Amino acid sequence: MIPLAGMLLQRAGLPALAGIACAYAAVSGGFSANLLIGPVDAMLAGISTEALRTVQPAAEVSMTANWWFLAASVGLVTAVVGGVTRGLVIPRLPLAEPSDASTDNDTEDKPLHRGAALAVAGWTALLGLGLLAGLLPADGVLRGADGSVLKSPAVTGIVVVIAFYAGIAGLLYARLSGHWQRNEDAIPALEETLRTLAGYLVLMFFAAQFVAWFKWSQLGELLAIGGADGLQALALPPLLLMIGFVLFTALINLFIGSASAKWALLAPVFVPMFVLAGIPAEVTQVAYRVGDSSTNIITPLMPYFAMVVAFAQRWQKDAGIGTLTALMLPYSVILLVCWSGFLALWLALGWPLGPG
Repeated sequence: MIPLAGMLLQRAGLPALAGIACAYAAVSGGFSANLLIGPVDAMLAGISTEALRTVQPAAEVSMTANWWFLAASVGLVTAVVGGVTRGLVIPRLPLAEPSDASTDNDTEDKPLHRGAALAVAGWTALLGLGLLAGLLPADGVLRGADGSVLKSPAVTGIVVVIAFYAGIAGLLYARLSGHWQRNEDAIPALEETLRTLAGYLVLMFFAAQFVAWFKWSQLGELLAIGGADGLQALALPPLLLMIGFVLFTALINLFIGSASAKWALLAPVFVPMFVLAGIPAEVTQVAYRVGDSSTNIITPLMPYFAMVVAFAQRWQKDAGIGTLTALMLPYSVILLVCWSGFLALWLALGWPLGPG
């Protein structure tokens, strides 16, 4: 989504970096805002349940416990990301041409053939979606051995499915549009694309070393434990306590990137503590998810941060960690403020966070 958004805004006469920032903020900053239940919901609910059972042995946190709030948050995140992109990011970015490695050669396509090529690529996409309909019946052929959708080959191998579709659609478009005249034209195109990954591979190598050493030092865990003691000592009213927990989670997220690893560390401390203070585990979990999402986009410890830097360098060769952090900071701050306020309003009105 991130490089495609950059290309889309460039085609619209807008800064390509604004498209990259918009997509990154929506995907990673709005990580917890989802219309559908996903694997992360099940994972966090399982950790919350184990933490809750230390004080309520028979209790359970459902994977749909925060569904209604998170589904409603999709509209909020969409409005915030769109507004920040249009009002704050686009006006301060110059229009930039892509580097030589990413020059879009679609201008060489024959205009009369482009419409037909796009139509064929579109029908290919519909055919792929039609094949995935094998997941719908209870005994569908694409379901897992136990009838599960999440454990089915189509879902667990979704990366391969997307890769095959992209390859087939790209091949059809290139040939029918006249961009490729011979089969041999595919090889130079693949070489050129792989050449653009060199910068990403170098960045990811050093980023992985930094993340591994930081995890080995356990500095993130020490900060989390110390912060938990401080938050407990404040003895705030429940609503302010949740807002404080959101801010605390947003801060810890700068040092521990993984949502599940961080929650496995925090849940055994905060879930029982807040339950004893009269705050349900479901509320603690949703406050964690708001704080965890908002600062994903400004921490270099996010595994995808280096990848986004590499994408940005296709349009701005001198882009680095500072460039991306400065670009994403308005999204992070405004998302944190607006989403925390939305949560506070939801809790103040007494609306349920999810079914049951």
